[in-house]
Amino acid sequence: MKCSAICFAKGLRGLQAATATNPIGWVALALACIVLPGCATDALERAPTTANAPWQPTTRVLAEAVEFSPSELSGFAVPSVPALAQVEPSPVIDTSKVFQLPELIDIAQRENPQTRQAWNRARQAALATGMVEATFLPMLSVNVIGGYQRTSQPLPLQVGGYRNLDTNINGTVPALALGWLLFDFGQREALLEEASQISFAANVLFNAAHQKVIRDVTNQFYHYNTARMRAKLARETLTNQRKVERAVREKLKAGVATSIELALVQQAVAQAKLQLVNSEGIERDTYLALMSALGLPPTTKLNIAEIPIRTLPAATDSITTQRMQQALAQRPDLVAAYASVKAAQASVKAAEAEFLPKVYLGAVAANSRISFDVRGLPGLSQTSTSSGVLLGITMPIFDGGLRRARLREAEIQVEQAKQTLQTQKRDAIQEMVAAETVLRSTLQSFEAATTLVSAAQTTYDAAFDAYRNGVGTLTTVTEATTNLLDARQARADAHNAAMAAAANLAFVMGRMTAPRSSWLTPG
Repeated sequence: MKCSAICFAKGLRGLQAATATNPIGWVALALACIVLPGCATDALERAPTTANAPWQPTTRVLAEAVEFSPSELSGFAVPSVPALAQVEPSPVIDTSKVFQLPELIDIAQRENPQTRQAWNRARQAALATGMVEATFLPMLSVNVIGGYQRTSQPLPLQVGGYRNLDTNINGTVPALALGWLLFDFGQREALLEEASQISFAANVLFNAAHQKVIRDVTNQFYHYNTARMRAKLARETLTNQRKVERAVREKLKAGVATSIELALVQQAVAQAKLQLVNSEGIERDTYLALMSALGLPPTTKLNIAEIPIRTLPAATDSITTQRMQQALAQRPDLVAAYASVKAAQASVKAAEAEFLPKVYLGAVAANSRISFDVRGLPGLSQTSTSSGVLLGITMPIFDGGLRRARLREAEIQVEQAKQTLQTQKRDAIQEMVAAETVLRSTLQSFEAATTLVSAAQTTYDAAFDAYRNGVGTLTTVTEATTNLLDARQARADAHNAAMAAAANLAFVMGRMTAPRSSWLTPG
């Protein structure tokens, strides 16, 4: 487009002189108007030359877009954009402090971009409501029209030494105009209702965004602590395996152990090291996920509080119908979906009003000044004022079915909004039942795992003492060590899973409205 404009401008300037003195120039100008725009195809130079070759930008293209160095572009590399290399500074956070869950949630509500995006959407919806309200008021505008015209007409005879009759006319007309839609059979009221419902839904979803941030941070907090506990248990298991290894070496020196037993215990130590490495890797991954939920850079170093394993309550009964109904009435996604239904219904009313007449008022006040000058004669000027008020009515009669189609579209949107609401209600009920089931299962798992840890600890202590005193086998000690690790991991996993399940149940019930240290009452 830019190339064609340049080509056309150059050609036009070259033909101006010819058209002024030679009629053939007009023919050339007409041909130029047809031929010159053909250089628009030169813009294909900006695109890749073939489908399988890398795109190599030209200096001109890059000068318009980004800074680059041709030597840095090889293969399918793309030019760098220095502006993208700018990283926002991390927020000032006391890295020496140990952060509890409510404090982490507070950071996320300030730093997570999801909350700011939801805030901007709510503000946009509020402004849309204000714009609809403005249509109830008159529109006042100032208009200024100015013009100049010069004509030159040859005279059949020379008059007063002039062979042409030259005239000049100029004038300005400033005007103040008013337009006001007085009555439209409720169309603006319907549009205002629609905008208000959309704004209400956006505000609800703003709170929902904060609830989601609370849930996400809570989940990642428990996932990180689970991974950290697994790494801690893996270190303790490695310590226990090394303790067994020392016992085997002592017995080997005393001649009461074999090299096979030493090899077996060394294998167990190596397996414990591998498990520790894997556990530490998962711990780092979950830490990064927690930083992402907080809206902080992944390089941020925070001291996260540990979750002590404590007694948990017994499994509760199923959710009652009354509690489920209360939850459905306060879940933000359902409230927003209900507002969407109301907005769609208001849109139908606005579409129906298109079939009815509209009454409007118009008014104008203008002042004009016109000057008329003929060469050789005294100039003339005239100033005048005018004003007027108009009251009109407009009634659509035929538009090819456009209004009928818009009305049908609005009715379909109502049906779609209702179906969406019903689907979300069914999904919400399923989420609540599933979350309650998961919570009950994790509480039962924690209870069973607690009993298992007690038994596994007794078995390990007895097996190790027996082997050290020469009456037990290494296989029994190794197996007891592994079983103890599995039991302790199962208890830690069940504990944190129960805490996370309780938080998730609060979220799907619409009760996660503020940060809390725990959503599960201790037993």
